[in-house]
Order: sequence, then C-alpha cells, then structure tokens
Amino acid sequence: MPSNWPELTLALSLALVAAYVVADLVARAAQSVLRAIVPDEGETRFVDRPGRMIRLFIFLITATALSFPALSLAGYRTGFVGDREAMMRWLLDHGLRIAVVAVAAYVAIRIGSAAARRFEREMSVGTGLDVVERTKRAQTLGRLIQKSLSVTVSIIAGLMVLRELGVDITPALTGAGIAGLAIGFGAQTLVRDVISGFFVILEDQVRVGDSAIVNGQGGLVEEVNLRTIVLRDEQGTVHVFPNGEIKTLANMSKDFAYYVITVGVAYDDDPDRVAEAMKEAGASLMADPEFQPHILAPLEIYGVDAFESDRMTVKGRIKTVPQRQWLIGRELRKRIARMFRDRGIDIPSPPRHVAPKIEK
Repeated sequence: MPSNWPELTLALSLALVAAYVVADLVARAAQSVLRAIVPDEGETRFVDRPGRMIRLFIFLITATALSFPALSLAGYRTGFVGDREAMMRWLLDHGLRIAVVAVAAYVAIRIGSAAARRFEREMSVGTGLDVVERTKRAQTLGRLIQKSLSVTVSIIAGLMVLRELGVDITPALTGAGIAGLAIGFGAQTLVRDVISGFFVILEDQVRVGDSAIVNGQGGLVEEVNLRTIVLRDEQGTVHVFPNGEIKTLANMSKDFAYYVITVGVAYDDDPDRVAEAMKEAGASLMADPEFQPHILAPLEIYGVDAFESDRMTVKGRIKTVPQRQWLIGRELRKRIARMFRDRGIDIPSPPRHVAPKIEK
C-alpha cells in the first residue's frame, strides 16, 4: 500500500464524485429533451433507459479523464509518466469528441425511435375504419424509418470515430463507392428486391398487420422491409419473400372485407324461404352488440348460385371491417344453421358410397 494512501483515496474519490456530477447533469439534459418528444407517461422506457446509458457512458469517460490528474496531485506515479500529458491532451481532445459523437449518435437513434412511436400513436387516435388503415400505414413507415435512421447514423458515427482515431477515411469512402458500384452490378437481385420493396411501400400495397396472400401463401404480415416481406401463417410458420420474387400479392384486409357464404339446401325447399331465413340470421347478428362494430353492411343474398346433383346452393356475402370477416363468418354460419333447424329447412348430407362386401 502506498504511504500516501489517504491523499490518494481522497483524490480518487473527488474525481469519481466530479465524474458522477458531470454525467448526471448531461443525462438530465438528455432526458429533458426526450421528455419533450415523448410526453406520454406510458413510454418512460424511451426516456429512462437512454438516460441511464448516457449517465454510465459519460461517467466512465469523465472518470478516466480525471483519474490521471487526481493521481498526479496525490503524488502517485503511474507507468505513463512520459506520455501522461500527451494522453491527457488526447483524452480531452479526441477522446471527448469520440464520447460526444457516440452519445449524439445514441441520442439521435433513440429520438428517432421515440418520434416514430409518437407518430404511430397519434395516427391511431380516433374511431372508425380509417383509424385502422392509418395505424397499419404508420406502423409500416415507422419501422422502416427506425431501421433506416439507425443504419445511417451508425455509419456516420463510425466514420467520425475512425477519423478521430487517426484513420484516413478518404480511401475508405472511395473504396466503398467503388465497392458499391461493383456490388450494384453484381447483386442485381438485391437491387431488384430493394427497388420492388420501395414501390410496395410507396404504393401502400400491403402494410404491417394486414392479412395477405403472397405467391399463394397466406398469412399475417409481420414486417414490410425494403428487401423482404415477412408473413406468419395460422400455424405460426414464418415465410420470408424477397420483394423482387413476388409474382402475386392479394391483400385481404385493406379498407374492408367480405365474407362469402354458400349454403346447400334440398330441391324441395323454397329458395325465397331459404333466403329469408339467411337474412333473418344476418339481421340477428347485426343486432348483437358484440358483433355489430365489426359489420359494415347487412347480409346480401345473391340467390341460387348453382345446381348440384343432390342440392342447390344459395350464395350471399356480408361486409365487415378488415380481418374480422372470419369471426363474423363463423358466427353467421352458426346462426344460419340454427335458423334452418328452427324453420325445418334441411341441409342435405353428402351421399355415402359403401363398397360392396365381397365374400370369399
């Protein structure tokens, strides 16, 4: 233990206290800026977590910078005696700039994420069908903006840090430009995917949360990126489609949806009586407060749609809000079956073919 350990302990303690005060002031200032962008109390994670990260980062940088003069004042000699002044100048000059760049990049990314979340929240305010569409559009654009901002800010911050470390970034930028040109010619599939994804987003063909069929595969859209579209089917399997490979895209939940129902009845039944029973089942469904918000128009009966060998089919459809057509359709079928049973309308069973028993 050094003989001057009380002075050494006091000097280091003062350095740590000073570092904590500086880090706390910087973190509070950053949190004030974030609170102005994210006023919602429920989104405190966008304020508290960045504040803790900034406080820790500034504390480590400041404590390191103040430790060397504190040790010198306490009379303690380190192994960096010859280069101590140069190290201090580097820490206070380039080191401080690197710290500022890192903190600024982190804050910019967090502010972008918070702003995107606030944009999504404000677009979701209100009632009606247009709110659902605005929310989907906002989620798609918000995620794309967050990813683009994170990549752009990280690249710029990395180049600035390399320059502060004495690395000449001019050859790197030149090489990146040449490499980008070569990759552009070589990776034509990637360029095609990105361009196709740009037009998918620009034309608002599909959004996060939509139910869509891509190249014959149906599912819920989880991500819409510049390069890919990610679907998750009803079994939980994730399907990833490059945008350039999309040949057919059917959006089943844009603006509104229809549930089409076809019912087979016996030839002895009156088609008008069957249609009346179906309409009454649809009317009872619309009158139900649980299902009424999901229905946009009454059940529409087309009439007799086809003649089959053992039955005739009556076809109709009901208009619903997006992604509620299956819920409404299942309930409508249940009520139609109950209404047919109460009115004595038979639904023919499919004929059964029994193979003759062959005696040996």
